[in-house]
Amino acid sequence: MAESKNLVLNSNGNDVQGDIVVAPEVLEIIVGIAASKVSGVYTMRGNLASNVTELFGGSVHDKGVTLKNDNGNIKIDLYCYLNYGVSVPKVAIDMQEKVKQQVLYMTDLELSEVNVHVVGVVPEKTTLPDLDELFDSEDEEV
Repeated sequence: MAESKNLVLNSNGNDVQGDIVVAPEVLEIIVGIAASKVSGVYTMRGNLASNVTELFGGSVHDKGVTLKNDNGNIKIDLYCYLNYGVSVPKVAIDMQEKVKQQVLYMTDLELSEVNVHVVGVVPEKTTLPDLDELFDSEDEEV
């Protein structure tokens, strides 16, 4: 029989009959949303499937998130692009804190590691010069 990858939450001694089971995909979505909301993050790294989904108007909240569960030790790897001009260590620490906080708040699970991988830095958009200003208009030619 296939081994279940779902996470079972503890009931903390309450008189609750049954278990609370969370799928890993739910954690990935929570982490993806929390990480992408940090100031200075341009976007999370996606793959071909997530890029095609976004191209057709869908939203992918778990892109750039990898989850590993080693005997209850949950490790998260985040792959992101940052805005140009931000402090990389500050944004990475903010991402780690925000992700840990949201996962603890929403699932009562503590993460053992949150690793941030900065894939690239996206420069600010520059305005293109007006071509009419660069070249003389045709009316002025003799």
